[in-house]
Amino acid sequence: MQHFPVFLDLQARPVLVLGAGEVAERKADLLRQAGAEIRFAVSFDAALLEGCALAIGADAPESELQALATACRARGIPVNVVDRPALCTALMPAIIDRAPVTIAVSSGGAAPVLARMIRQKIEALLPPGLGRVAALAERFKSAVRARLPDLAARRRFLDATLGGLPADLAIAGREAEADSAFATALDAAETRPRGMVHLVGAGPGAADLLTLRALRLLGEADVIVHDRLGTEAVLEMARRDAERIFVGKARANHCMKQEDINALLIRLAHEGRRVVRLKGGDPLVFGRGGEEAEALAAAGIPCEVVPGVTAALACAAGAGIPLTHRDAARAVTFVTGHRRDGGVDVRGLVQPGQTLAIYMGISTLAPLRDGLVAEGMAPTMPAAVIERGGTPEQRVLRGTLDSIAAEAPGWVTGGPALLLVGEAVGRGAQGWLQAA
Repeated sequence: MQHFPVFLDLQARPVLVLGAGEVAERKADLLRQAGAEIRFAVSFDAALLEGCALAIGADAPESELQALATACRARGIPVNVVDRPALCTALMPAIIDRAPVTIAVSSGGAAPVLARMIRQKIEALLPPGLGRVAALAERFKSAVRARLPDLAARRRFLDATLGGLPADLAIAGREAEADSAFATALDAAETRPRGMVHLVGAGPGAADLLTLRALRLLGEADVIVHDRLGTEAVLEMARRDAERIFVGKARANHCMKQEDINALLIRLAHEGRRVVRLKGGDPLVFGRGGEEAEALAAAGIPCEVVPGVTAALACAAGAGIPLTHRDAARAVTFVTGHRRDGGVDVRGLVQPGQTLAIYMGISTLAPLRDGLVAEGMAPTMPAAVIERGGTPEQRVLRGTLDSIAAEAPGWVTGGPALLLVGEAVGRGAQGWLQAA
């Protein structure tokens, strides 16, 4: 974050606008809408800053703007000099006004036109009456706190109500009906919410590959239990005040045993928490989601599974490798690189016309290669290892089954990696990426 966004209370407070012209007048008009008392000046005098909450520089000589910026920095007064980010300690954002709801968009001074374009897109999405929803919540604030002292219960009630019928009525301007619907919902609200666990697939780690449902649940969760495959970019999509619990696992290096994770999920749900168990890829593809769902069901905890983009799909797409191809592969098999006891079992996996997507196979590459060759696969079969597939840090190592087995252990850097083997892997798919 380059700048920290903050909203200033300028009601009846002086603001200095240095300069004369159209830009200065526009800034002054905007500030007046926020209740500021404008103090205009054509030339700078440090005495003009006395009592000011903010200073704006526009349409003034360079020496005057420099003096304004220097004096404001010395006094700790926020200053904005139009189109001069280097002189600013405060930036004027593009504003979406749905009072009392205010949304500000800033590009950090790099591209004000882009900020304006984003503002226009947001304007088109938000109904003009949105501020009435905030006013509705304000009218019932004390009643909601009295009826629902538990924070989780209160938040869950407001999530439902401010996105439901009372909000729709408020937006439509039907205030009395909105109040009645809100009061009815409040009377029926649960004072202690029931806990629930959502097993959510985070996909490969790229935030824009989350499903819409996963994104919504991250915004509603009270607590997020995540592993090492839940990247920071994905976690940034979560509600800011949601508790985060790391339970990361790697082969033979478990931060928390699976039985303890199951117990943690059950305990959090019994506390009435809304839990998102965030898992890399898809929860039910080598993610132990099935084990967690069984444990939750046995404990009587409601559970929802939200699928995600599994590693094979993300890695293949990112590397430009077709998993199936009419001339090379009519089937694709997802397989783990090792059994629960750490051994390798490739019996029955070597079939003509298929692609093998091998998860968690880097540490067992040599026995995997030996087993596949013993089953009849050619050592020259095209193969590839994709590390951190589907993310900006993706890396791809291409070769044959033999060369990959020899090179990959020293090539990987510790990130999640997938092995693809089959005739389709050798197709000239890199051209797709270049064309894109």
